[in-house]
Amino acid sequence: MTDLKTALQNEARAAGFAGIGICRPGAIPDAAARLRTFVGEGRHGQMAWMEDRMAWRGDPAALWPAARSVIMLADLYTPGDDPLEALERPEQATISVYARNRDYHDVVKKRLKRVGRWLLERAEQERKSADFRDGKLQFSASPEIKVFVDTAPVMEKPLAQAAGLGWQGKHTNLLSRELGNWFFLGAIFTTLDLPPDAPETDHCGSCTACLDICPTDAFPAPFQLDARRCISYLTIEHKGPVDPELRPLMGNRIYGCDDCLAVCPWNKFAAEATEMRYAAQPDRVSPPLEALAGLDDAGFRAMFSGSPIKRIGRDRFVRNVLYAIGNSGAGRLKPAAEALLDDPDPAVADAARWAVERLP
Repeated sequence: MTDLKTALQNEARAAGFAGIGICRPGAIPDAAARLRTFVGEGRHGQMAWMEDRMAWRGDPAALWPAARSVIMLADLYTPGDDPLEALERPEQATISVYARNRDYHDVVKKRLKRVGRWLLERAEQERKSADFRDGKLQFSASPEIKVFVDTAPVMEKPLAQAAGLGWQGKHTNLLSRELGNWFFLGAIFTTLDLPPDAPETDHCGSCTACLDICPTDAFPAPFQLDARRCISYLTIEHKGPVDPELRPLMGNRIYGCDDCLAVCPWNKFAAEATEMRYAAQPDRVSPPLEALAGLDDAGFRAMFSGSPIKRIGRDRFVRNVLYAIGNSGAGRLKPAAEALLDDPDPAVADAARWAVERLP
């Protein structure tokens, strides 16, 4: 299997992945208990899907009992600019780096399927080879795979750490000494018994930059996140009005938040992203708030076709834009908020009233 693993690593990098590691499905025995604590304390907020499929999420072996190996892959989306600079333009919107172009789910899944197909074909060839007849390989049936990108009950970050790709930093995101922390994760579960890699260990040291920069104090302690205070959660997952206490802290962030990622010192080692479909589209870098507030449903869908932003819908998006308008301090944006005071969506109308009251 060592030769097959080496060939797999080469194929993964040829497909565009920047890193690859392998672990056993049972390599994260503590994950289930940590997940139960997280959900039990209500830190998942409105993300009911975390609780609904908690048994599968906490135990990869339960998700697919036939799996013998988990192949974790990293796909870089390192930005070409400093995302924190966008926060200094209060009359313009800040969109998370990962959402400034194509939906990464589609891009990563295609690459995973390419690598998975190669693995099946190569393993099947080996299975039928003389090596197999001599008993040197440890599988006797056609191999199988399943691919996952962020939408299945898979705890990608603990699995990636177990596979040696990096470690979960104090901001709970995955870090790598070679890649920084700007990368997506994909998983290939397989019935093949591939040699696992050594797990990565923590290299955060005494640094607390990611904790200190968080605008909403979403980290109760190092390595812990309360999603209910996280701007990424509030702008993407949270339905309805956001707590008035948190709205001023959101600044001009209308979709996601990159602060804890952008400030990490390990990014000085971050490799450059080569996938052009992750490169920011010009209209996604600091777009004017006034124009975004005027989007109707059709305009929103047209503008964000093929983007992960489309998933949250026009109403939630415009709600976020109105919070940013209210935080801008720009009286010239007041008419844009006033135009939405009678919006059919209650959360949008509430956000418009809030913005109008805050502007001169």
